[in-house]
Amino acid sequence: MPMILRMERAAPPTRTDLLEAAATAVVAVVHDPRSAPGGEWHDEVRVWSDARIRKLARRARGAHWLAVQELAGVTVAVGTAEVRALVPSLVADPPREVARLQITGSDLPVDEPGPPPAGMPVLWINPAVEMTVGKAAAQVGHASMLLAQTLDAATLAEWAVTGFRCAVRTPSARRWADVVAAEGAVPVRDAGLTEVAPGTVTVIGRYPH
Repeated sequence: MPMILRMERAAPPTRTDLLEAAATAVVAVVHDPRSAPGGEWHDEVRVWSDARIRKLARRARGAHWLAVQELAGVTVAVGTAEVRALVPSLVADPPREVARLQITGSDLPVDEPGPPPAGMPVLWINPAVEMTVGKAAAQVGHASMLLAQTLDAATLAEWAVTGFRCAVRTPSARRWADVVAAEGAVPVRDAGLTEVAPGTVTVIGRYPH
């Protein structure tokens, strides 16, 4: 699944806003009505979901950002950030509008967003793992998707009403230990293809109950 991060040179987004937009965009594509049986995206999303799930973040600005809006997918805006998650395609054969976009160089400084809003799903990033913003965007996208899979139909429908909004936070080491041990924790274990060792827990998702 290509994830396009809007990174305008004159007005870059904050890291947290970008990660929250990325996480929301991924789950919004997977649970879009067009991804349901009979929908125009169903076959691509099902093949991707049934295989080893991969997401690849690329950056875009200006005309290149506008061009990817014409491709099948969902754009999510959160605060200063916009991300478009596209309908999955073959890694070796991305659309031309995607292939020309850069993968590397997509990094943003850590910011301090404050406590997550009450009642909102939270994706907790492992504080001991260093990741570029592109890698982190893919990981929180995994987390939102895995979290949605644990929900019953009624709870998923409630989340959908909010537009699948979620918070992304990096806890202290002590808080991370509590998050990992908490009931309902949904971990993301990385395959180790880039940046981190195989099996590393990069993100924990939790839905409020």
